[in-house]
Amino acid sequence: MQADAVRLNTALDLGAATARIEVQCLLQHILEVPRSYLLAHPEQALTTARQALYDALLQRRLQGEPVAYILGEREFFGLKFKVSPDTLIPRPETELLVELALQRIPVDGQFRVLDLGTGSGAIALSIAHARPDAEITAVDASAAALEMARENARQLGVANTRFVHSDWFSGLTGQRYDLIVSNPPYVAAGDVHLSQGDARFEPMSALAAGADGLDDIRRIVAQAGDFLERDAWLLLEHGYDQADKVRSILQQHGFAGVMSVIDMAGIERVSGGKLQN
Repeated sequence: MQADAVRLNTALDLGAATARIEVQCLLQHILEVPRSYLLAHPEQALTTARQALYDALLQRRLQGEPVAYILGEREFFGLKFKVSPDTLIPRPETELLVELALQRIPVDGQFRVLDLGTGSGAIALSIAHARPDAEITAVDASAAALEMARENARQLGVANTRFVHSDWFSGLTGQRYDLIVSNPPYVAAGDVHLSQGDARFEPMSALAAGADGLDDIRRIVAQAGDFLERDAWLLLEHGYDQADKVRSILQQHGFAGVMSVIDMAGIERVSGGKLQN
């Protein structure tokens, strides 16, 4: 295992700790055991068949394919979500968006939430799981992503979410919500990061949004007022250097109480405002 971790770190420059964890993830998948078992039985040898399967998965990772796509799942907000190359891989920093949403949703009683660009359903279903009395609507322009989100809802036993095939608000005419959340594409089209790491394998439509990365955020903010109840919040995840611009966009469209919240890395990761008109 140590030798394979060194190979991964050399090939992908992950850092020794991350490379070791990724090797462990592959072995857990092959053996169908928790990490605790793996750590308690370091001497366990793989059968010939399992060794061949492990070698194949390791080779895919050495070529850069994300572990989440290799294993077909990723943990997010304490839940396991199926993922595929049709969906963005849920990231830990996005859990902040869920936390901020839950702060604004009562534990009991009716409350309508809209998740724009749901992908695997990670945000919508995490909210729905934590607030079973709320009514969650999850939309995506990708039919394949929506099917993955529906499958995750079935797997998690979440029943208070409906899925709509829609390009942002286009399929929601006449609907209003008590909260809108979104982790939209926000990477600039020419950003070098699009050709690095996991992003090389993820759907470009879920990552890039125009020359400055803010095209979709502008669209969402401009239209959100027609779909929000009075005093309802719009919360948006964005890039590490976009908070000032996103706050300005929100203010230009009449949102009040505009703010940004930092993630665990100290980066302003989510911005939002309250509709008052």
